[in-house]
Amino acid sequence: MGAVLGAITSGKISDFIGRKGAMRLSSVISAIGWLIIYLAKGDVPLDFGRFLTGYGCGTLSFVVPVFIAEISPRKLRGALATLNQLFIVIGLASMFLIGAVVNWRTLALTGVAPCVVLFFGTWFIPESPRWLEMVGRHSDFEIALQKLRGPQANITREAGEIQEYLASLAHLPKATLMDLIDKKNIRFVIVGVGLMFFQQFVGINGVIFYAQQIFVSAGASPTLGSILYSIEQVVLTALGATLLIDRLGRRPLLMTSAVGMLIGCLLIGNSFLLKAHGLTLDIIPALAVSGVLVYIGSFSIGMGAIPWVIMSEIFPINLKGTAGGLVTVVNWLSSWLVSFTFNFLMIWSPHGTFYVYGGVCVLAIIFIAKLVPETKGRTLEEIQAMMM
Repeated sequence: MGAVLGAITSGKISDFIGRKGAMRLSSVISAIGWLIIYLAKGDVPLDFGRFLTGYGCGTLSFVVPVFIAEISPRKLRGALATLNQLFIVIGLASMFLIGAVVNWRTLALTGVAPCVVLFFGTWFIPESPRWLEMVGRHSDFEIALQKLRGPQANITREAGEIQEYLASLAHLPKATLMDLIDKKNIRFVIVGVGLMFFQQFVGINGVIFYAQQIFVSAGASPTLGSILYSIEQVVLTALGATLLIDRLGRRPLLMTSAVGMLIGCLLIGNSFLLKAHGLTLDIIPALAVSGVLVYIGSFSIGMGAIPWVIMSEIFPINLKGTAGGLVTVVNWLSSWLVSFTFNFLMIWSPHGTFYVYGGVCVLAIIFIAKLVPETKGRTLEEIQAMMM
């Protein structure tokens, strides 16, 4: 619930105090949360600490992709935005490894370190030029853009495009939730919300949170499976971030990812179906593990990072706070619903659970093919004009 509240308020906060200001605030709140967890003597402080860390995480999950998109040159924007997901994966894997050798209090204390690095690190980087121009800080806008592009770069054309686009939006009032369903804005919202919905309802949290349970239920080694999928996540997310997203584009990777997850769901579902009927028991562990690895690998190259990349690209800056906050809330609520319902679905039917997730993958493929735009190689202003 902390993450959901953080997502709800993230857009307004980042519009009011800036992208860097929102990141600093989130780092302070998260650090306090980790310290409360470390010092907790009972359930109430432990839950409050988790709420604060969730709030910080929910805010950062919106602000960081938006900040990266707003400072990046068009040819590197996809790769830089995907690196955010890569470091999230590396962070999760690191906490998994640290947690294997220290107790939970020490693990909570290690969570303070990244918060401190983020807080002080933001003092050494420029603010988003687009946000500076939006709030009327014109001289700071040019200084920040020049720092980001290098002292010898000619920023005249890019600065002019940004200023012209923002000037066209200057007369518009602050966006409200009702503005999001306006005819000229609804496509932005459908694409952003739809991608976040499918990112979660393909069942990713069910697979990750309960991967060991899946391996055990299928008769495979949980330790081996967890190690393999952790390594795979890091490698394939890095591959998508550094080599593929700005070469192949967003849509091809999303389509490949959704098809791969469909195959993974079918493999996992078939392993449980065979087990239920006592058929070919000797191949069931290999089938289950390969299904999980195919699923995780496919998610890592596309659906894991690209919805956040596209979310940070498609919304006009006057809608970004409100629409981005809504999209982030949808992501966190969907994540919670998938995690909450997974055990109930598994009790109902283990193989049916993954066939349902496979059906959602099919819907995701159709959605991507019909509605999701290709944003590779375009400026943010060109993307938003294209979708009007």
